[in-house]
Amino acid sequence: MAPRRRFGKKLFKSLLPILFVLAAALAIALASIVYGITRPPRRAYLVTPEAFSQISGPGLGVTDETWQNSDGTKARGWLLKGSEGAPAVVFLHRYGADRSWLFNLGVKLNEATNFTILWPDLRGHGLNPPTSTATFGTQEDSDVLSALDFLRTIKGETGNRLIGNYVGLYGVELGAYAALGAAPQDNQIRALVLDSLPRSADEMLRSAVKDDLRVNNEAVHYLVRAATRIYFLGHFEKASTCELAAKLKDQRVLLLSGDDAGQFRESTVSVRDCFKVSSLEAKTDLPLTGYNLPSATGEQGEGYDRRVIDFFDRQLR
Repeated sequence: MAPRRRFGKKLFKSLLPILFVLAAALAIALASIVYGITRPPRRAYLVTPEAFSQISGPGLGVTDETWQNSDGTKARGWLLKGSEGAPAVVFLHRYGADRSWLFNLGVKLNEATNFTILWPDLRGHGLNPPTSTATFGTQEDSDVLSALDFLRTIKGETGNRLIGNYVGLYGVELGAYAALGAAPQDNQIRALVLDSLPRSADEMLRSAVKDDLRVNNEAVHYLVRAATRIYFLGHFEKASTCELAAKLKDQRVLLLSGDDAGQFRESTVSVRDCFKVSSLEAKTDLPLTGYNLPSATGEQGEGYDRRVIDFFDRQLR
């Protein structure tokens, strides 16, 4: 054997333990990142029905409900009943938030329209979630359909079904992506308010990694995406927002976004032309979006809320 070849083999053998350690360290780091981003930060709720009732009075009547998702996992949410036979609206928060972020808007919609309101915690979100792992839209659209099935089981005071024939969905970012994924699968979903739509589940994953690591690097994203696919056993791929939008039929859609949504304003603008529905409204230069709704000032918050309430009132009646 040539001396150079023997030297190469010895060098490779000497480096092999180091390469093994580096590979193991990379695998552990990626596993830690994926574990972290699939378990978003969990903070105390911004407001609870009990705390809200102390301010507004005891007549609010919000209940804490649980139901089962189609994959057997548990789900939970707050329920505010409206008039028997009236439509229902489901409010779906963004990644890293929880049901309390949209509570005030839902109460206002109920007061203005008497619609039934449901605020679910998306899987992996909220305090002590019954399902610990968020899936960036892989399962959340099915969870929305399960929430609608739950609403249809609720009876009104006369014993008839509480909600009417029409349902509306309001979603921000992850919630918007889940709502758009659910809409083509349920013909009773009539109106959609989609705030700060991502282009895909992959874009939400990239945003979560950026927020978690403070790094926006293509190589890091590629590695984390591959690790996420392994974590979800290859079931991370979902249709793009543009593909989902093309599946809508006669739903009424309101697209919202603004500068405070960061990259998701650009993605919302970019997918606008993918919607082929006859009724599409878009406002993507808002001073405030649902992405940061709890931080709203009085005038900005009222303007945003009124836009959403008026849309659902017009489209669901």
